[in-house]
Amino acid sequence: MIRRVLPALALMPVLLMSQSASAELYGAEGAVLSNGMQIVAIPNHRVPVVSHMVWYRTGAADERPGKSGIAHFLEHLMFKGTPKYPDGVMDNVVARNGGDQNAFTSFDFTAYYQNIAVDRLPLMMDIESDRMRNLVLDPKEVETEREVIIEERRMRIGNQPAAILDERLNAALWLTNRYGTPVIGWEEEMRGLTHDDALEFYRKAYAPENAILVVSGDITLAQLKPLAEKYYGAIPRAGEPMKRNRSTELAPTADVSVTYADSRVSQPRWWRRWIAPSYNVGDKADVYALSVFEEIAGGGSTSKLYRALVVDRKVAADVNASYDPGAVSYGSFSISASPSPGVTPEALQKAVEEEVAKLINGGISDDDVKRAKDRIIAGLVFAKDSSLGAAQAVGAMLVVGIPLDEIEATPDRLKAVTADQVRKAARKVIETSASGTAILLPKEGQ
Repeated sequence: MIRRVLPALALMPVLLMSQSASAELYGAEGAVLSNGMQIVAIPNHRVPVVSHMVWYRTGAADERPGKSGIAHFLEHLMFKGTPKYPDGVMDNVVARNGGDQNAFTSFDFTAYYQNIAVDRLPLMMDIESDRMRNLVLDPKEVETEREVIIEERRMRIGNQPAAILDERLNAALWLTNRYGTPVIGWEEEMRGLTHDDALEFYRKAYAPENAILVVSGDITLAQLKPLAEKYYGAIPRAGEPMKRNRSTELAPTADVSVTYADSRVSQPRWWRRWIAPSYNVGDKADVYALSVFEEIAGGGSTSKLYRALVVDRKVAADVNASYDPGAVSYGSFSISASPSPGVTPEALQKAVEEEVAKLINGGISDDDVKRAKDRIIAGLVFAKDSSLGAAQAVGAMLVVGIPLDEIEATPDRLKAVTADQVRKAARKVIETSASGTAILLPKEGQ
């Protein structure tokens, strides 16, 4: 079974869907158990299956200095079992009942899920609630699993030149902000993670008042609540919800540039990332405008930048834009492109800057905004087709502090966005926010 780290950019399609997670789309309903655990049901009665997810309000940005990687490490160790469900038994039980399961860690959260027939939901709740407080860690297994995550780092970072460069870019861009430390951890610190470190993090973070249960599929809140009370409500609170220590102070605006050459690179790549407002930090009104700007600028082969750089000027082989507002602290906005043969990264950068300047200084019309909003909203019609997709979309917003009513209000707020708001929000980020530029090159002589 793969235990995976979900990079910020990989979450973007899910986060975009979650921006319009309204009652009309999801019909999501929530409640809070007496021990502080939030529960949410997302009904979809087309097939008798559910996605059962437990989200913890803790991730890589909640780690103590010098202990990077402990959140992701604990995600792995959570599958080592309890006295009731020893190591390996959980996987076997889920598989024997026709389900599948996995987990992922990000900067702001850790999540666990099972996809299962609805009549097996109580069993999944029994398993997940049991390991919320009864995890057993054998020191020898901790040592073995530590080698697993180190090897995972080699595979996901060390063997991927683009990932190596992106890691360096984030470290330089975020500086003192905790988002500059990789989710998987720095290898030197990972090697020092211990059995006691894992238990300390587990006891501090894994408690009902720090968790959200999201069940999507053939379920209603009326059906979910008694089950949640039976399995999760019996777990006593460990204390107050864990504080999310995030810096909202940024260093003086400075633009950084990082270049990396590697013999494994065959195609150069250029990308730039700006610190941008999120739903929690910065001007929240800009979030909706930036979501529309993302679609206009780099939302596929019909986007403005694709038409300008790939089709018309032929300086890029591809171009993309992505915006991640789903964070406890600041979010980020990124543009990336690969140069066409014979075009240098420097020439590509100049062309990107020129075309972006055109966009934010009058190059976005009312019709552009209307078409972009129509595309986004049309895509949301299918947001509930997958029970897991719906659970991920809603959970990813709730776990960073966005309430259900805020999620539900987003479609109307997107519809209200004007071209002037899009241009102003984009200009604010592009022209005034700190940015980091990364250039990935083939190694000379290769």
